[in-house]
Amino acid sequence: MPTKKQLIDIIKIQTEIVKLGLDVGQVMSLVVDKTAKLLGVDGAAVELVDGEEMVYEAAAGIAAPQIGLRLKRNASISGLCIEKQSPLICNDSETDSRVNRDACRQVGLRSLLVIPLIHCGEAVGVLKAMSAKRNSFSEEDVVLLGLLAELIAASMYFAALYDENELFHKATHDSMTGLANRGLFIDHLRNAIARSRRDGHASGVLMIDMNSLKKINDQHGHRSGDAVLIEFAKRIQSCARTSDTVARLGGDEFGVVLTSVESEEKLDMAIGRFYHEIKKEPFEFNGQQYDLSASIGAAYIPKEGNDALELLELADQRMYSVKQKHHANSLNR
Repeated sequence: MPTKKQLIDIIKIQTEIVKLGLDVGQVMSLVVDKTAKLLGVDGAAVELVDGEEMVYEAAAGIAAPQIGLRLKRNASISGLCIEKQSPLICNDSETDSRVNRDACRQVGLRSLLVIPLIHCGEAVGVLKAMSAKRNSFSEEDVVLLGLLAELIAASMYFAALYDENELFHKATHDSMTGLANRGLFIDHLRNAIARSRRDGHASGVLMIDMNSLKKINDQHGHRSGDAVLIEFAKRIQSCARTSDTVARLGGDEFGVVLTSVESEEKLDMAIGRFYHEIKKEPFEFNGQQYDLSASIGAAYIPKEGNDALELLELADQRMYSVKQKHHANSLNR
């Protein structure tokens, strides 16, 4: 059985999860952080099922650089855990035939513990603890990690329950693009700020303005403008991770909360990915091609502040500066 101290730690984590509400991405990020600390190991991850693959949706410690990593379900111990719906321990990844050895080496782990995340009777993912050493896990760890897995599963259940509620979805999402609305965005931004205060994990907030929407509306009509706006939203969403939040804040203005940004350089790299995805190719609608582009401003959390509205204002000012340069360059062509 877990020690008294470990049970107290679990209760504290429960309290923090309740405060995060329906923000499943933040719940997963919180739990992987706490998993590594609770078991005293080198890393942790939440992998979710995506068809025939397992995807790293949240990660901490040695697994942190691997967010987005995809593994074949039928060639990994995570997939086997999903199939059996029971905890699995690997004592040595170099000799255990159940693991994807190349992936283990890529992450830097040698032993691991995998717990299934059961949602409505179906395993939708796994919570995985990792160690760079062999033989790091015991049956006591299985019990302890199982308690955390239940917390994530419960969070997923209630998030899915409310997401299916039409009134709740309308209250928290933009009707045109399906993205989060301003209210939900601010709530998730405040969660990210609270997490940075609590655990010291940096985050970023982006303000993204679509260039030339008014020109498209004026020249081609609002139907074309709406189609372009929806495509723009899809391209932004495709750059984000599950733990991030993408929102339409109004008109042609969008916001993104980026969780677990390791440095300002990483934030700049993320901005570069958004720029690349937005303008990767023209969008065609009703026989007309549209070149999509954006102006992006960012603020780094907590270095540049801990107040949600002040951070948004800072990112917005930087976005406006970029937009002015874009406009000036357009006039000079």
